[in-house]
Amino acid sequence: MFKKKVSKMLYGGDYNPEQWPREIWDEDMRLFDLAGVDIATLNVFSWALNQPDESTYNFDWLDEAMDLLHENGVHVCLGTSTAAHPAWMATKYPDVLTVDFEGRKRKFGRRHNSCPNSPTYRKYSQTMAQKLAERYKDHPALLLWHVNNEYGVRCYCENCEKSFRVWLKERYGTLEELNTAWYTRFWGHTFYEWDEIVLPNVLSEHLNLNNQDVTSFQGISLDYARFMSDSILDCYKLERDAIKGIIPDAVVTTNFQSNGTYKPLDYFKWAKELDVIALDSYPTNDMPMSHTAMRYDLMRGLKDGDPYLLMESCPTQLNWKPQNALKRPGINKLWSYQVISRGADSIMYFQLRRSVGAFEKFHGALIDHAGHENTRVFRECAQLGNELKEMGDTILGATVETKAAILFDWENWWAIEYSSGPTIELKYLNEIQKYYDAFYHQNIQVDFIGVDSDLSKYDVVVAPVLYMVKEGYAKKLEDFVSNGGTFITTYFSGIVNESDLVTLGGYPGELRKLLGIWVEEIDALFPEQKNKIVMKETIGELSGTFECGILCELLYSEGAEIIGDYGSGFYQGMPVITRNTFGNGEAWYVASSPEHDFLKKLISHVTNQKGIKPLLKTPENVEVSCRKKDGKQFLFILNHNDVPVTIYVGNETHQDLLNKKTVSGEIEISPKDVMILEYQFAKLLTGEPTRVV
Repeated sequence: MFKKKVSKMLYGGDYNPEQWPREIWDEDMRLFDLAGVDIATLNVFSWALNQPDESTYNFDWLDEAMDLLHENGVHVCLGTSTAAHPAWMATKYPDVLTVDFEGRKRKFGRRHNSCPNSPTYRKYSQTMAQKLAERYKDHPALLLWHVNNEYGVRCYCENCEKSFRVWLKERYGTLEELNTAWYTRFWGHTFYEWDEIVLPNVLSEHLNLNNQDVTSFQGISLDYARFMSDSILDCYKLERDAIKGIIPDAVVTTNFQSNGTYKPLDYFKWAKELDVIALDSYPTNDMPMSHTAMRYDLMRGLKDGDPYLLMESCPTQLNWKPQNALKRPGINKLWSYQVISRGADSIMYFQLRRSVGAFEKFHGALIDHAGHENTRVFRECAQLGNELKEMGDTILGATVETKAAILFDWENWWAIEYSSGPTIELKYLNEIQKYYDAFYHQNIQVDFIGVDSDLSKYDVVVAPVLYMVKEGYAKKLEDFVSNGGTFITTYFSGIVNESDLVTLGGYPGELRKLLGIWVEEIDALFPEQKNKIVMKETIGELSGTFECGILCELLYSEGAEIIGDYGSGFYQGMPVITRNTFGNGEAWYVASSPEHDFLKKLISHVTNQKGIKPLLKTPENVEVSCRKKDGKQFLFILNHNDVPVTIYVGNETHQDLLNKKTVSGEIEISPKDVMILEYQFAKLLTGEPTRVV
């Protein structure tokens, strides 16, 4: 992999020399050197420049840029330029243009405007990738490849509809199987010919209900979501394979958008096709830090804990929000180390020089419109760049280790939110975040896993709202718990199979045996309504009463121990929290959506039972995470507060990598500051020694 060619964490970002006069390029090289920039992403949106017509290719500008960057010690992440097709292509071959959800065919414009099932787009994008690989296969600046950019547009054109039918034939084999999976006898939808199938959008199965997009046939829409994710992935694979056909050991990736939780693409499935995960992250000043931390941990989980790349971030203000605030002094450094602490091996910006015109001219950059190094943002970026240079490869490639995991499943997400009931208040990401926060706010590290992940390396697995139970997964969970694991799941779990067909015999379906419960009814509360969890006994710090809401399930024990009851409503006194012994482990069920304090104490109890300890006990808004390498542990302590904080780090002496000093005992961290301690052991505030895990 490319790590063999680098000796430090990569630092740089998107560079667009084609937008600037040649004399600016040399000044950019001087400023890059001052800032410690050692990687630049080129050629992301240059298809029209590279290919002015169907038969002409011109890479002279790119040759010059690649050579100049190499001469100045800067690696190149080479884009394939296929994220925006040229105007001539849209004019001559309109099949490249997408059709939106309302059935309207787009004209040329913006970006991400190419149909993933267009034969024209697939042909020319693959050819472009091949030509670039042939031209630059031996170029010394080339480090890795960036295919397309922020994939994601869904299309609803005739080409997609035809390709959807082919995809369905491969998935189901026969119309009989398809009709069964889609439950087509409902509303007279039985299909007798493949060509009778139409794609689902507002012209067919979708409708607006209570100001929400819902579908009449969840199975059809769910399959179209799968198909479209696969179609876009096929476009990536065509370009990747064209590159690897010329350069077999090329490192190829693409950048995931929306801070890593982009709903239309199944990133766990995509991750199998990428050499390294790459993420774009644009948090705002008002975003809770646990939200960004969750998405960074999710990126790390996509390839079983491998380090990933932060491909795009912003050193100062964004340009697409209603109000685009500046990053306050120190924030860029603090947030950069947050993503490094959770597995990133690069800090890269969009953009390195601020654009003069068009949509992103007010999007922040390393080099501002002032064009020199005498700006606050440049000075802060240069400080970070020099810190990364001084650290060298100390943390490069270091991993994060934990014995707790949260299950995240894109298809489950799609299925839950395609449902026409029981409540529009149920949002999968929100529920995942609630359980993640219970770990985060106690400085307990947690992995994200997919349904294909190995569970044997974990002691605790949490699966919030496991609505869809895929074939064989219930048995996988039973084996995990039987072998001593602790499993936690929630209301609205075990309801359907992969086709969104209800598992009959009582909820939670295939999970019923594992959980030792039966759910008879599900009550949806209005947003202002709350119920209570009344604990029957004290378990760890769990005692007394807690609020809950969204959904309340009416359940009966089939062997599970009842831990807490509802405190109000006609189902007052019925179980809401249960724990079932299964083999050598236990399975917990939370039949409503509890307040944060309950989840924090529940997670504290189950992790403590398994010997999983907080990395450090800290004041509020002080984040701690740990990476390990070569027998060393690097503890990142990030103070998100506006005031200094004091933290006890144990009596042993530890090296602070950033400040080049040794610390022990109680230490003070300044507002919005970070420390990285080379750590062997931590001590809790109680004085109890605990190894950092």
